[in-house]
Amino acid sequence: MGIIRPALPVKLFIGIITGNQDLLPDVEPALTAEFGPVDLRSAVYPFDFTAYYEDEMGAGLVRQFLGFERLIAPHFLPAAKLFTNDLEARVVQHGPPVRRPVNLDPGYLEQGKIVLASTKNYYHRICLADGIFAEVTLCFRDKQWHSFPWTFPDYRSSRYDDFFHALRRTYRAQLKRGVDEERRRQ
Repeated sequence: MGIIRPALPVKLFIGIITGNQDLLPDVEPALTAEFGPVDLRSAVYPFDFTAYYEDEMGAGLVRQFLGFERLIAPHFLPAAKLFTNDLEARVVQHGPPVRRPVNLDPGYLEQGKIVLASTKNYYHRICLADGIFAEVTLCFRDKQWHSFPWTFPDYRSSRYDDFFHALRRTYRAQLKRGVDEERRRQ
């Protein structure tokens, strides 16, 4: 019988897709009110590997990632996705005249993988709770990120690797500080 151990906390991040870059700083206060301070912000990347969202979001889409300082328990991912879906709905009510002004995709990073939340089920996704599914999108081995056959084209491209390397370094430093603090308390 295996020994049950609590899961390590993970590093929450949110990918933001929009056709209106002015919305990037507009949604951040609602995200930080819910998830705490941002400690890492990516560049703004063109979202040009697919036209999947153009019908509802328009053309000229961009993506930016926000990494959050506070580590979370992995089982918090469904709650994060439910919150971001609700925030998207609130932005629609006050946003620009497209059906979906912003797409907020929460995920988390741990030392060996990146996990994304989704409302869509598929053969490679696991239901977590409340109709929210999770998929391992990238894995980390041999000091680099690797994709899977189901990995979204933009994640597969390595365009975001520098951000995810930086997020992983930040996360590892946070874990080390936590271990060091625990040792000092003993």
